[in-house]
Amino acid sequence: MKYFEEMKQKFEKLRTKKDVLILSVESSCDETAIAIVKNGREVLANIVSSQIDIHKLFGGVVPEIASRNHIKNISGVLNEALLVSGKTLQDIDAVAVTYGAGLVGALLVGVNFAKTLAYALKIPLIAVSHVHGHIGANYISHLDLKPPFLCLMVSGGHTAIVQVEDYCEFKVLGSTVDDSVGECFDKVARVLGLPYPGGPNIDRLAKNGKNNIKFNYHTPLSGTLNFSFSGLKTAVVNYVHTKEQRGEKFSIEDVACSFQELATDELVDKAVSAIRKTGFKNLVVAGGVGANSCLREKLEKLCKKFGVKFYAPELKFCTDNGAMIGSIAFYYIRAGRGLADLTLTAVPTVRIDG
Repeated sequence: MKYFEEMKQKFEKLRTKKDVLILSVESSCDETAIAIVKNGREVLANIVSSQIDIHKLFGGVVPEIASRNHIKNISGVLNEALLVSGKTLQDIDAVAVTYGAGLVGALLVGVNFAKTLAYALKIPLIAVSHVHGHIGANYISHLDLKPPFLCLMVSGGHTAIVQVEDYCEFKVLGSTVDDSVGECFDKVARVLGLPYPGGPNIDRLAKNGKNNIKFNYHTPLSGTLNFSFSGLKTAVVNYVHTKEQRGEKFSIEDVACSFQELATDELVDKAVSAIRKTGFKNLVVAGGVGANSCLREKLEKLCKKFGVKFYAPELKFCTDNGAMIGSIAFYYIRAGRGLADLTLTAVPTVRIDG
């Protein structure tokens, strides 16, 4: 109790401190990531140890293997982050960590590591939403970006239109009612026999394909800002399986291209509806699917047409990383939220507007 009271006092001082140096930990899936971020915008180090080559063997992330590799890698990632930043642990003002959403076992590695570090250094521990972190990635890439703005959230676990009213105030205008778009990309990639991660491989193949396949699919939920990708996924899977069962040849490049066009059209159409409905003049994309070249091109054209400024993170900040967690953690501190005690644990899901 005495420890947490002391942390609350230190936390309150951080809210008005001129320069705040945050060490941030991200381990929600298969990247072990630690960053050191100053004032939410300046990245002094951003180290990511990826497990892609390991999970390729299984066609996707195996939770237990991911957790074991986080344990194996996390101390080395911390040492490298300190070396690159030129800072010591004594320079750090707070430790931030992703507590959800994600794979619980993987998250627990980062949460327990961060709790131990914060306790040993006697500095505040900040519990951060992974989803908010993806939005924060844009603050690193675009120093001029400030709320309010619209955000198209397109990650492996979430697809939503979010009204970012302030740095820590979020209102969901629409979200997926079933699969996320990232999950849809991964499942289509798997049925096409593409290696993990599926999204980048579909993007690559689509560049050499034609948008000439008419899947048995009709866009659902028209007239709303909600998304549904389950039907599209099923339509593509059925198309491929039917061709294979009949022994008919088909082009996986054309399947990739035709699927990607439909998926990104759905995202762009809802973004257009949200812009018209709200009148916002800034549109941000966030999440791993934000790296998709087709989606970026369509959103850029959309924004030019409607006189809206478009923001997207640098590609290295679209996928999971520690810098995005350190960025949004700074704004958590300024808003007086996120301070955690040593009972902090991992959770598999989080609310975007929570």
